[in-house]
Amino acid sequence: MPKMKTRSSVKKRFSVTGTGKLKRNFAKKRHCLFCKTQKMKRQARGTTLVANCDVQIVKQFLPYL
Repeated sequence: MPKMKTRSSVKKRFSVTGTGKLKRNFAKKRHCLFCKTQKMKRQARGTTLVANCDVQIVKQFLPYL
């Protein structure tokens, strides 16, 4: 049986916490930051957990978690 492939793009964007939950970065923090509000930029700092409805999809692309 051949090995399953991991999606490289998903591998770079998501990581796993110690309890097995999926962690992601916030979107829209790369460019054109002058037109975004200070509140939006502040709240988009750091990381957050992936929504429950999307966990199944992401785990499908990361077979060796």
